[in-house]
Amino acid sequence: MNDEDILANPANVKFVDLLKICINAFGEPRIRGSHHIFKMPWQGDPRINIQKDGNMAKSYQVRAVVKALERLNGGSKDDE
Repeated sequence: MNDEDILANPANVKFVDLLKICINAFGEPRIRGSHHIFKMPWQGDPRINIQKDGNMAKSYQVRAVVKALERLNGGSKDDE
């Protein structure tokens, strides 16, 4: 599963798939309870937080990951 797949259907993404994508893109998370927190390399609120909703990822968090991936790959320069 890649970021195009998750963008097409953010409500149907397995948590383990999103976690793998995040680890590959952002490195190892800091884990606090059920929250997996990834530090981003830009200023502002430089975190991505994901957590399970059953076996699935929460759709608003999936959308946040997609935005972060786009920004990391040079797509969006907001808040710089």
